[in-house]
Amino acid sequence: MAGVGVWFAIAIACHFGAYCAYLLGLRRDMVQPNRASWLIWSFATTVEAVTYVALNPGTPQGMVFLMSAGFCILVTLGLWRQSQWSAPSATELFCIVACLGAIGLWLVFRNTFWAHMLVVAAVPVSFWPTWQSAMEDRTRETSPAWGWWTIGDLATLLVALRASRHDIADLAYIVVEISCHAGVWLMIGLATINPWRSLRRGGMDTGWRFRVGDTHLGKAVFATHRFAEGAILMPFTGRRFHADRVPSLMRGQQDRFVQVGAQEYMGPSGGYDDLVNHSCDPNAGLRFTDKGVLLIALRDIAAGDEITWDYSTTLAENNWHMICQCRSEQCRRVIGNFSTLSPERQEWFRRRNLVAPHLRRRDSVTRIEGDTAAGQ
Repeated sequence: MAGVGVWFAIAIACHFGAYCAYLLGLRRDMVQPNRASWLIWSFATTVEAVTYVALNPGTPQGMVFLMSAGFCILVTLGLWRQSQWSAPSATELFCIVACLGAIGLWLVFRNTFWAHMLVVAAVPVSFWPTWQSAMEDRTRETSPAWGWWTIGDLATLLVALRASRHDIADLAYIVVEISCHAGVWLMIGLATINPWRSLRRGGMDTGWRFRVGDTHLGKAVFATHRFAEGAILMPFTGRRFHADRVPSLMRGQQDRFVQVGAQEYMGPSGGYDDLVNHSCDPNAGLRFTDKGVLLIALRDIAAGDEITWDYSTTLAENNWHMICQCRSEQCRRVIGNFSTLSPERQEWFRRRNLVAPHLRRRDSVTRIEGDTAAGQ
């Protein structure tokens, strides 16, 4: 029984540490959890934990389930508090309905074994929105929590195997949980197991090409190694929104929407691209290509340099402005749309193909009209 106690303590420690790391990452805008998955997990773990403890009082697995339920609720509340509402996708809606339906059937099923197996089958469905999100952009889930959840699940499995009686349904549930947590961990990279990365001063160093740190403006993105001029730094991703669906165009430094078309905006992705700050003397710029929106190095960037770009190079919106605090020698004091740049600066960005397409088209129309007028 002493061995069971050790593995139980390891399971508790791993799960507790994982949830703390994930909550800290959420607080620091380092992860963008999928709301559909966490809504399912909050409801499911709460119902299952309460039911399991009622049927199996005093078991160590019950304590782990109760702790997980409490933390799931905390993550979900934090996630919904700091994110803008958007309707779930068709896939997310299907997963929510399927999982909640399985839990409902589980509560009324007379056959305990098959009721529990129904919940086991629903676990991968609940993970699907998170897997899909991580496949689109792994930085959304770059947290050491996934590795520690996997290890905690393995410890829980050992506790269950060393118990006096083995419940096949319980073992199946734990094995599926291990597989699902490990699946996310593999997607984001096994190197993200180090829990201290969430606690380091200056932000979470993810071990990739960038790290997030703090500046006088708040969060910022820094290079972790050298980039040559012209190098592709990162893609800008995120859901596209029509202009009338953007929550606010006047939120200044808190605005994480990038104008990508005359009436189209790109919302926050939850990745590094959300945290790249403006500078009137940037070392990077956005290039719109067939492969997407890419951040390109405008000059050599050394390890430790903050990555910045000029927000005006995508803006056509006349009503948006922001007081600039970039502290560069070329600081314009106020950031506005592309037309607020000097003609020389506009041409500088055009020659490097670092102007948004909707602005290039407008510039072309202006030049054509000017040439026509001159010819007349």
